[in-house]
Amino acid sequence: MSKRHVYDLDLPEWEQWVQEQGQPRYRARQIWEGLYRHLWDRPEAFHPLPKALRAALAEAFTFRRLTPEQEQVSSDGETHKTLFRLPDGPVVETVRMRYLKRRTLCISTQSGCAMGCVFCATGQLGLLRNLTAGEIVEQVIYYARWLRAQGDRVTNIVVMGMGEPFHNYAATMEALDRLNHPRGFNLGARRITISTVGLVPKIRQFAREGRQYNLAVSLHAADDALRQQLIPVARRWPLAELMDTVQDYIRQTHRRVTFEWALIRDVNDTPEQAHKLKRLLRGMLAHVNLIPLNPTPGYEGRASTQRRAEAFCAILREAGIPCTIRLRRGIDIQAGCGQLAGQALGQRPRFLVGKSLRAAGATEERTA
Repeated sequence: MSKRHVYDLDLPEWEQWVQEQGQPRYRARQIWEGLYRHLWDRPEAFHPLPKALRAALAEAFTFRRLTPEQEQVSSDGETHKTLFRLPDGPVVETVRMRYLKRRTLCISTQSGCAMGCVFCATGQLGLLRNLTAGEIVEQVIYYARWLRAQGDRVTNIVVMGMGEPFHNYAATMEALDRLNHPRGFNLGARRITISTVGLVPKIRQFAREGRQYNLAVSLHAADDALRQQLIPVARRWPLAELMDTVQDYIRQTHRRVTFEWALIRDVNDTPEQAHKLKRLLRGMLAHVNLIPLNPTPGYEGRASTQRRAEAFCAILREAGIPCTIRLRRGIDIQAGCGQLAGQALGQRPRFLVGKSLRAAGATEERTA
């Protein structure tokens, strides 16, 4: 019988388990705090527990399902990427980014992805499998230990790594709820951001459930024709339906939504697209995060220049729409999600695209 993963249990499940061992419920809180506050990584470290309970913990549970297989650090030392091997063979990536006041982790919820976004290395792999809640949590704990050894700590989590979080909704929410738990890891909800490509039913569910995590929507185009070329799943939920859903989310939660936009030169970085986006977001409690494209072997598109990015951003700001251009990090170590995994799996991309999309965008603006 295989051992259970310690990070797959929530606190009530730990209470049930310790009672099955003939121990009082408060022992569960000691295990919980040992895992998430003290970051203990082996049964012997749980010294508040009686010896028999530590032995039972060792017999029933494993503390590691992710095996670090490759580590890469950017030339400026600000980005650190780890490729983890899962017990059944697939791989998953996690990235640590250091900013002036933040230590941000970009974590994954799936190995591969089923959404098929044409410019994304993870989408080019296809979906291998969902991660469990514990496997999502373990990525954070791994880097939390590493940062603690440096006298530092995790300050932010972005669920923007491999996979579509809302396609693995239950496990993602379980993982984040454990990381947010006030008696455990205790990372504030406002320091956690979930990025979705726009799965409308799950955005509605997320709004109903009332969690306080930040929501980011990967938009990438302001008309259906181009968006559906870039993001195949957008054919199921056209922009009008997606934007109505986001508006409902804002009305229910009173929370600002971030729209992410991967800037692809001559495709979606034109003044025409900026003006369409301006009209789409006018009056909405929203922020636009422009992200110069990360290069991938399966897509021929190029990143926008700084000048084109600033011109795009200026159009939005003139309309009163907050806009920032994300600082590119880790390009020299292929920190874009899925890039290292594709190499490790020895897989070629499922498709090579780009020329038709550049042609579709080329008529919009030729002079920039």
